[in-house]
Amino acid sequence: MEWLERLNSALNYIEDNLNGDIEYEKAAKIACCSVYHFQRMFSYIAGVSLSEYIRNRRITKAALDLQNGEKVIDVAMCYGYESPTAFTRAFKKIHNVSPSNAQKEGTILKAYPPISFKITIKGVVEMNYSIVKREEIRIVGVKASLSNDIEKNFKQVPKLWDEVSISGKINEIVELMNKNSKGVLGVCCTCMEKVSDWSYYIAVETDKEIPVGMDEYIIPACTWAIFSGEGEMPIAIQEVEKRAITEWLPTSGYEYADAPDIEVYLNKDPKNAKFEVWIPIRK
Repeated sequence: MEWLERLNSALNYIEDNLNGDIEYEKAAKIACCSVYHFQRMFSYIAGVSLSEYIRNRRITKAALDLQNGEKVIDVAMCYGYESPTAFTRAFKKIHNVSPSNAQKEGTILKAYPPISFKITIKGVVEMNYSIVKREEIRIVGVKASLSNDIEKNFKQVPKLWDEVSISGKINEIVELMNKNSKGVLGVCCTCMEKVSDWSYYIAVETDKEIPVGMDEYIIPACTWAIFSGEGEMPIAIQEVEKRAITEWLPTSGYEYADAPDIEVYLNKDPKNAKFEVWIPIRK
């Protein structure tokens, strides 16, 4: 499948540049998706973050170079470490021995082989979804900047929801809802080329004026695959997102479109939330 082939081509690019600069933007371009979507797909499918995978592969290759007689300082520089001290710290974290000890015969080291993605048919639990095309959607709400590190965002976004709820700001957002609004939205705007423009909105669909302290965003017209779910937040929604990306998307005939991810919260109970996950797609 083309989608899977492009993803593996991006992995080949990473593997070929372990001893040089790896540009997330270039890897994502090869995979034909945004940097954010590429990182998220990788972490969900591989079970580790992209940054951790690259670090593990570099340290694995560094150990082989050391065993072949190369100097510690040369290996450190080769794999992007600014000093032997930083390299030693990272090396010991994975191998539990120093780089100099790794050069000794009989030293036990760890190896993290390169990965490749394949489709595995699980068929354990059914997934209910629908394909919906929407024109532009105007939303208004609270905006927060996102990090270029997806692992940080997995922690940052739930904290933002807590802050908005505790401050009472969520009630002000709800009051802006149109009659046809389904619920409160979490909109992840990471389709922009500049990482500095990545943002997350807690907002509602509305035609009302923008209150002081809030922001407006126009979600572009797009087609979405919509998955419903329920359970305790944020674990339940993250699990639905993971299954949608790792189980449904690779076999669907669709791929990621250049538009925001949307979460729709249909009730107010975080312990037993009812929600929808909207993934932007294209043929």
